[in-house]
Amino acid sequence: MKTLLGTKIGMTQVISDDGVATPVTLIQAGPITVTQVKTVENDGYNAVQVGFGMGKNLSKAVAGHVKSSKTTPKHLHEVRVAELPAGVKVGDVFDTSVFELGEVVSVTGTSKGKGFAGTVKRHNFNTSKRTHGGNGNVRKPGSIGSMYPQKVFKGKRMAGHMGAEQVTVKGLKVAYISSEDNLIGVRGAVPGPRRGLVTIGGTV
Repeated sequence: MKTLLGTKIGMTQVISDDGVATPVTLIQAGPITVTQVKTVENDGYNAVQVGFGMGKNLSKAVAGHVKSSKTTPKHLHEVRVAELPAGVKVGDVFDTSVFELGEVVSVTGTSKGKGFAGTVKRHNFNTSKRTHGGNGNVRKPGSIGSMYPQKVFKGKRMAGHMGAEQVTVKGLKVAYISSEDNLIGVRGAVPGPRRGLVTIGGTV
């Protein structure tokens, strides 16, 4: 199963034998434990639920749910699959060995929250001129629509909450793997802050 959960550590460089520096993002990935296997017959779809991390003060419902896997995960994540991997069962453990150097993966995380932002920062709007007849407030959004039908259409680009959204970056190449430390380094940037939860998935 080509999926791992991890926490983002930060960015660094990997120097190859020929002296080329590659920018990579280090991720503390896995190990993850299978906590539930869903099938079409029982649940209507195929999926594998995995747990990551060491949780504290689990609720009785969650503790009872993961009891058969003999783990107390901090995070639970469900991976939908077209066909279940052969032989996968509750309690199986996956680590960084599921990926190889040079493999292309996608990474999903929650982007950094930036609070309430205006149109210039949020949507890259241009500002009005500051001199020679400028209106004084150069960051106003301007007109937001016609007189009819007396409403603002959905999707209109305006000021509002920015960031803190699920973002997936595709086409990242695995440039570093350390099985002893459960580390994976992917070439390029990964969404989210340091210590943020990310999901690494293989591309089909």
